[in-house]
Amino acid sequence: MTRRLAPTGFAAPDRATATEFWVVRHGESTWNADGRYQGQTDVPLSPIGVLQASSLAERLTAQPFGAVYTSDLTRAAQTARIVAERLHGAPLVQTDVGLREIDVGELAGLTIHEIRARFPEYLQALSAEPWSTRRPGGESMEDLYARSGEAFTQIQARHPGQRVLVFTHGGVVRVAVGLALGGVPANAWARLSVSNTSVTRVLLGQGSGMLLGFNDDAHLESLLEATEADDVLGQAP
Repeated sequence: MTRRLAPTGFAAPDRATATEFWVVRHGESTWNADGRYQGQTDVPLSPIGVLQASSLAERLTAQPFGAVYTSDLTRAAQTARIVAERLHGAPLVQTDVGLREIDVGELAGLTIHEIRARFPEYLQALSAEPWSTRRPGGESMEDLYARSGEAFTQIQARHPGQRVLVFTHGGVVRVAVGLALGGVPANAWARLSVSNTSVTRVLLGQGSGMLLGFNDDAHLESLLEATEADDVLGQAP
């Protein structure tokens, strides 16, 4: 039997063994609303974030997933709980610390204006080398890619041929995109803007991947806002 080829001519991942990930960024947090960098600081959803999660839950009602995973940080876990109870079979939500957001170190709790005042050298380095520049006392995108990429690899190995729902953070959504595409050019990371509770779909196999959909937030059309600012871009309201 001839294997179906992707439009580019490359062989698509074999769905019998690959895993289809639906990767969701958490709802708006209280620090998202304030324009404060949070990284791995544990802050809850804002009231708007709860509404965003509820809108996503309504959209995914009765959808079947082989498993549901979440970052252990409250804003992701709270989003996961709101959605999972509406899914087919109300599946157990499993926690994976590898799905945490990038560690922003000394930037935690600061606004972009405060960061510009206190860490101009860091911002200059980030502009010149966004991939390997570490947040002061924290991680780089390269560090995040290695850490959360390993989490995706382990989940994929546990769920071949299944569809898995993952609740995580903006930086980790970018990692999923990179895994699907075989890497993302350094200058493209800042252009991958990720809205709160948006859904990004990737198909990941052994050494192969495909991007199926990115930053789908159609369920938020009736809400006032879908925050895109996060801890990766060096930008915030």
